[in-house]
Amino acid sequence: MNRPDPRVPEPFAQNICFDPELIKRYGGRGPRYTSYPTALQFDEAFTAEQYEQAASLSNESGCPLSLYVHIPFCESLCYYCACNKIVTRNAERVDKYVGCLYREIEQQAALFDDDRVVEQLHFGGGTPTYLSNEQLCDLMTHLAGAFHLDTSDRHEFSIEVDPRTVDVNAIRVLAGLGFNRLSLGIQDFAADVQKAVNRVQSAEEVRALVEQARSSSFRSISFDLIYGLPHQTVDSFDRTLDQVIDMRPDRLAVYNYAHLPTRFKGQRMITEADLPLPETKLQILQHTINKVCDAGYVYIGMDHFALPGDELVRAQRNNTLQRNFQGYSTHSDCDLIGLGVSAIGKIGNTFAQNTTKTAEYEALIEAGTLPLKRGFAVDADDQLRAKVIQELMCHDQLAFAEFGKQNNIDFAAYFAPELTRLGPLVDDGLVTLGSEGIHITPRGRLLLRSIAMTFDRYLADDLNDGRFSKAI
Repeated sequence: MNRPDPRVPEPFAQNICFDPELIKRYGGRGPRYTSYPTALQFDEAFTAEQYEQAASLSNESGCPLSLYVHIPFCESLCYYCACNKIVTRNAERVDKYVGCLYREIEQQAALFDDDRVVEQLHFGGGTPTYLSNEQLCDLMTHLAGAFHLDTSDRHEFSIEVDPRTVDVNAIRVLAGLGFNRLSLGIQDFAADVQKAVNRVQSAEEVRALVEQARSSSFRSISFDLIYGLPHQTVDSFDRTLDQVIDMRPDRLAVYNYAHLPTRFKGQRMITEADLPLPETKLQILQHTINKVCDAGYVYIGMDHFALPGDELVRAQRNNTLQRNFQGYSTHSDCDLIGLGVSAIGKIGNTFAQNTTKTAEYEALIEAGTLPLKRGFAVDADDQLRAKVIQELMCHDQLAFAEFGKQNNIDFAAYFAPELTRLGPLVDDGLVTLGSEGIHITPRGRLLLRSIAMTFDRYLADDLNDGRFSKAI
C-alpha cells in the first residue's frame, strides 16, 4: 500500500463518513493512545534508579529532547475541567511550587548530556499564564541555564493560554521568550454556555490576542473547543464556529465533554439536565466536521484539524506524524522529559510520571530526590504494538511488508489473533484488510481509537473501570 503522495493538492484527508449507527456501536470508552502502554499500566514499583539508567542509555543516542512543564494553578474553577489543577490566589503557595520546579529542572538536567538540544517545549496546566510575566521570564531563564534550548527555526515552543489571564503585552512577552506556538482555550463563545461552566470570555478579547500573536510572529495558533457542554445546540455551536473560522486559527481541537461528576468535583456544579442529549451531541459533532472541513481545514484524526499549510498536515503526509502526551505532534525523534506535578515523560523505552499530589511533589524535591511516583519499562512486544497503533492513529493505514521488514517480523503471523479480531470491523466497513495491509476507511476515520484497541494487549483488564473517556 502506498502512502499519499505529498505533492497531491488538498484535500487528501477529507474522506470522512459520519455513520451514527457505527458511532453508537463502536464509540464506547477507550484510550486516546497518547502513549502505549497507557498510563493505567504505570507501576509504583518503577524506581528513580531505573529512570536514571534510561537517561544514561538515551545519552548514547544523542537524540533531541522535548520538555513538558506543568503549571497546575488557576485563578478560578472551570466546571468542566478534568485536569490536574489547583485553584488558588495564594502567592506563597505558588512561589513554593515554582521554587521546587527550579530544583527539579536542575535534577533532570544533570541526567542528560549538555549537547542534547531541546527542540520542543510545552507549558501546560492548569493555566501556565497564571504565572506573571516576571515569573515566566525567570522560569525560561532557569530552563535555558539547565538545558540547551534550540534557537533555530526548527524549535517548537508552545504554551497553553487562558484568554482571561493575558493581555496583548503578555503575548509580546511570550514571543520574546521564544514561544512560537499558542494554544487558546475557547470551549464556546455562547454566553449561556460560558456562564454555565464558569468561564466567561468574549470573542473580541480572543481576537485581540490572535492579532497580537500574529504580529508577534507566532508560527501557529490553536483553539480548543468542547462540544457537549450545557445549553449547547447545533445552532448555538454553529455561531461559535462562525466566529472561530473567521479568526482562522492554524489548528483546531474539538473535544467531547465527558461528564464524570463522581470523579471530578467541579463537574458537580454543572446541572445535568442542561447537558445536550447524546443524539444532539452527535449532530453537533457531525455539523462541526462538515463546517470545519468546508472552511478549508484538513482532518488530521480523532478531534484535530489543521489548515493545509500547517506542519501537522505536512507531517502526516511525509510519515513523521506521531502522538504523544500533548496529542498529535511533528517531532517523532525526541525523548520527553516531564517537569512538575503529575508530568509524564518518555525516555528511551521507559515512561515515568511524577506524583500527582503537590505536597508530595514538594516533599520529594526538598528531600533531594526525583519526584517520580510510577512508571513503566516497555518490552519488545509493547514497542511493536506501540508502532502499530501509531501507524493507524496517524496515517490511517499499515503495510505489512514494510512494517515487517522494519521490525524483523512476519506481521500476519505475529498479529494473527489481532487480525482475526478485526473481522467484525471489516464486516462493518471501518477497515479493509488484505494481504498487503490494513487501511482505515472513511467510516472508520472517526473511530481510530476503537480500531487501535484491537492491538492493545492490556485492554481487557481496563475497559470496565470507568477511567477511559468515550471515543465519540
